[in-house]
Amino acid sequence: MSGDDPLTPLRAVLDLTSSGARTTEDIFTGRSHPMPTGRIFGGQVLAQAIIAADRTTDDDRVPHSMHGYFLRAGDANRPVTLSVDRIHDGRSFSTRRTQAFQDGVPIFSMIASFEREDPGLDHQSGIPEGILSPEDALHRAESVSLHPLSQRVLSSSPIEVVHAEGAIYDHVPGAHVAQQNVWMRTKGSLGDDPALHRAALAYMSDLTIQESVLRAHGIAWSYPGLKVASLDHAMWWHRPARVDEWLLYVQNSPSARAGRGLSSGRIFTRGGELVASVGQEIMVRVPEQ
Repeated sequence: MSGDDPLTPLRAVLDLTSSGARTTEDIFTGRSHPMPTGRIFGGQVLAQAIIAADRTTDDDRVPHSMHGYFLRAGDANRPVTLSVDRIHDGRSFSTRRTQAFQDGVPIFSMIASFEREDPGLDHQSGIPEGILSPEDALHRAESVSLHPLSQRVLSSSPIEVVHAEGAIYDHVPGAHVAQQNVWMRTKGSLGDDPALHRAALAYMSDLTIQESVLRAHGIAWSYPGLKVASLDHAMWWHRPARVDEWLLYVQNSPSARAGRGLSSGRIFTRGGELVASVGQEIMVRVPEQ
């Protein structure tokens, strides 16, 4: 990672390459983040899939929803090939299917819808009250010692993440409840391209969303033998937002059963605008101690 620009890794994975050739699908290639586990971060593929699909739509169309499935673990040491099928272009909506491949087999499959935005009804849920500010939460987090692997992951990430109720990397502080609030932003300016901010928001939406399942049961990421993998991911963009300013990710888990856990999230600007909603189901395996 560049010592001058902490967003170099994020910019790199969002900078897809296209050959310009097209048969029945558009083909793009993208780089992968190096990861301590060797597996591709799911948010990276989400963001790349959205960028690829967005490249095939008219300039007046913006993504408003996506539904994707994580099919296989990806190798973070290798590039990703993305194919985009232009399923439909209507007067107001465009639909795209994007698949990410490594070694010729799909690791992720997504369908996304894009809209030409028109005036219409407008309402939203309110931002929760009484949540610790990002500055106060960051001050408290700085006094907490982390496991070396957790510290390495956080320091190398292009995203700044601060848990309002305390992180669960090494232990679960406070009450074991199926909800949490997380402040997040990029570690620097991402510029003014709205498409990059939308894709980066998809990248960020995969961060910590699994934790409301774990927090409910008092299980930290350091729990011996814990295995967690994202199964699917859905996202709805409601309003534009800058990801280089603090965003509040309000997360909860309505259910966990049979080795699976469901989480939902709402992302707000600091000023209280609801900018996105997220849903994800995970596989979670907790060995008995």
